Amino acid sequence: LKQYAPSEYLPAELLRQPWSLADALHYIHRPPPDAQLTLLEAGKHPAQQRLILEELIAQQLSMYQLRSQGQQQQAVALPAPAKLLNDFLRQLPFQPTGAQQRVVAEIQADLAKQLPMLRLVQGDVGSGKTLVAALAALTAIGNGYQVALMAPTELLAEQHALNFQRWFAPLGIQLAWLGGKNKGKAREQNLTAIGDGSAQMVVGTHALFQQQVEFKQLALVIIDEQHRFGVHQRLALREKGGIAGHYPHQLVMTATPIPRTLAMTAYADLDTSVIDELPPGRTPVTTVAIPDSRRDEVIARVKQVVTEQQRQAYWVCTLIEESEALQCQAAEDTATLLQQALPELRIGLVHGRLKSAEKQQIMQSFSSGELDLLVATTVIEVGVDVPNASLMIIENPERLGLAQLHQLRGRVGR
Repeated sequence: LKQYAPSEYLPAELLRQPWSLADALHYIHRPPPDAQLTLLEAGKHPAQQRLILEELIAQQLSMYQLRSQGQQQQAVALPAPAKLLNDFLRQLPFQPTGAQQRVVAEIQADLAKQLPMLRLVQGDVGSGKTLVAALAALTAIGNGYQVALMAPTELLAEQHALNFQRWFAPLGIQLAWLGGKNKGKAREQNLTAIGDGSAQMVVGTHALFQQQVEFKQLALVIIDEQHRFGVHQRLALREKGGIAGHYPHQLVMTATPIPRTLAMTAYADLDTSVIDELPPGRTPVTTVAIPDSRRDEVIARVKQVVTEQQRQAYWVCTLIEESEALQCQAAEDTATLLQQALPELRIGLVHGRLKSAEKQQIMQSFSSGELDLLVATTVIEVGVDVPNASLMIIENPERLGLAQLHQLRGRVGR
């Protein structure tokens, strides 16, 4: 071990502890008879601390290298197209919040530079990240370039496509939708529109970075719920934007920051914007844990909300197994039981195994008020926006992570 021990490379003034790298490695791998076992078991021995320092330095150096590489890359400068942005804002039935306006200004300052933007927009569920993304997209489209928005699920991607179509169609902007279930002639038409540049806004799932998808002039990539994608997936989409050696700007959005996201913010070249203000009218959501023994009370509460308050409700089914088939079966069984318990309610069922058109039709029925109660799997976790829904029942919430629960909570009180 001593023969191959690494030489110390850190200057003495940086080392606040006497342990060299070689000594730390030797102690860890061959502890002496009088080794301090309590400290070693707790991970607090100076030798272990020295190796932790080593890992932190390696991480910091690799991120510094990434920052340096990013500063050497070029992007297309995208000045704000004032007329197009004003036309869009005039058609909105509401005013953007102060936080949204601040974040949009930060994004536009980045887009106006010839360095690729890499900005994380963090905002609670319902804070208006989609509007911020739309204004960023219009900045690129107004300069004659394409925008790609990638979402982690078909349902969320479809929701985005419908929102952007509603906002952008009056402005004469053509949108293409590309999902995993998008096949046949419609898919070929969309691929052609993306390739020749006539599709200015492209919305889709991971299907966007498939090999046959070729953009003519992609200048901005927007990634929603970015922690749901791997690094390689995001890089694959970025590589599609080569415009004569220029990289596309990247905007990543999340409502559920996780440790890895925070690590990226702390060490990488990732600028952060926070939408820390909810739009007027958003009501705080109260969360209550109720045992299964009080199930009848919960069903009575659903009936009260629907019949007396004229509101709608969700009933979310979860499973321990990562089996879509089992999860769908659980949802179907629950829907049957609820139809027997609440025959006067109009109950719908949505899960991952339904065809895209069926899912969209059921969600549309729920959105328009034709359904009172929607039984669903966690496919409704992100992107579903029904303002009249004021109650959500989540079966076995302990089977979900905090990020999923946070997203589901955001479906009510909108």
